[in-house]
Amino acid sequence: MKFNSLIPELTVSNIDVSKKFYLSLGFCIKYERVEDKFCFLELENNQIMIQEDNDNWSTGKLEYPYGRGINISMSISNVEEYYNKLKKNNIKFFKELMTNEYRAGEEIYFDKEFLIQDPDGYLLRFND
Repeated sequence: MKFNSLIPELTVSNIDVSKKFYLSLGFCIKYERVEDKFCFLELENNQIMIQEDNDNWSTGKLEYPYGRGINISMSISNVEEYYNKLKKNNIKFFKELMTNEYRAGEEIYFDKEFLIQDPDGYLLRFND
C-alpha cells in the first residue's frame, strides 16, 4: 500500500457513525484496527484516518464542531460528477458546488469545489 506524505487523522466521537458517513461519500476502507476504533480510508488519491476519541492525542477538550479553523481539501478527478452523485444520495452540503478564483503569485486559478461537514463538524472540501 502506498501512503501519502500527508495524511490527516481525525478524532471522532463515534467510529461507527463516522465510518458509515465516509463510506456514504464513496471512501473505501483500506484497513482498520477494530480494537483501537481506528479506520484508514481512501477516495481516489485522498487518504484520511479516523479514530474514536481515546485521550491519546488530546491537546484539549473536544467540543462540536471539531476542527474549527480548518478544512481538508481533496482533489477529485471529476468534481461535478462526484457532486451530482452525492446530491442524488441526499448528502447535505455545507457549501454547494461553486467556482472560486484564487491568486497564487501572479497567476489566477479557477477551482470548482463544494464543502461537506462530517458528523463531528470537520469541513471537507472537494475540488478539481
